[in-house]
Amino acid sequence: MRYFRGALVAACVLVAAGCSDGVTDPSLKTLKLPDLLPSHSDLRTKLQQIVGEDNGGLGFEMWATILDRNGLVVDVVFSGVLRGDQWPGSRVISAQKANTANAFSLPGFALSSANLYAPVQPGGSLFGLQESNPVDPRVAYGGNASGFGTNHDFMIGKRIGGINVFGGGLALYTADGELIGGIGLSGDTSCTDHIIAWKLRHSLNLDNVPAGVGAGNTDNIIFSPDATIDGFEHPRCDAGAVTIAENLPTDFPVGSAP
Repeated sequence: MRYFRGALVAACVLVAAGCSDGVTDPSLKTLKLPDLLPSHSDLRTKLQQIVGEDNGGLGFEMWATILDRNGLVVDVVFSGVLRGDQWPGSRVISAQKANTANAFSLPGFALSSANLYAPVQPGGSLFGLQESNPVDPRVAYGGNASGFGTNHDFMIGKRIGGINVFGGGLALYTADGELIGGIGLSGDTSCTDHIIAWKLRHSLNLDNVPAGVGAGNTDNIIFSPDATIDGFEHPRCDAGAVTIAENLPTDFPVGSAP
């Protein structure tokens, strides 16, 4: 199902030097996350179905990136028919968001990228965080652009890095509560990015969040008319998105994953 990753692992075994520079990593062969995900085409289908729902925002097409707990990109998809149907810049932003949620969530406590908006503002307790883990441009912009969003995307199997501090990035938790990576969505307003990320994570059954700062002890977005620097709030985007975000689906006992 994931022949590309298998080929990449084999190449790393044969050419060890190519896996030791921090761009690729032999630990890819031990990843559990791909076994929990649908195929690339099925993941794209799930994304397309969710994008077609009422999510507030502008109704634009989306990019989605999933990475593992080590920060290695596992999959990159887009919802449109063609690569140019969604903002080109949102490909890297989706990866940043996935990396952010993974990098700043813990096995027992989740933070979404939306939860980080307020504390990184000037005077906030995390001011400067957004500069702490820069994107690796070799990973972000390497390879042939024709492969972007396919199962040959150059980012797959590599660490993208990056920090993004608005809605769209969520940590991934298995049914038994294990933190295994992050998912990032980009292409619409930041509130809609969060909503679609939440729905896509839910469809994968990777939303078993143990605890968080959001309502119900989750990592859901917290809306505020003007985000304060001492909390975890995020600005409102549109009234429709606020209503949708406050009623997002959860099938797990909130805050009680093992």
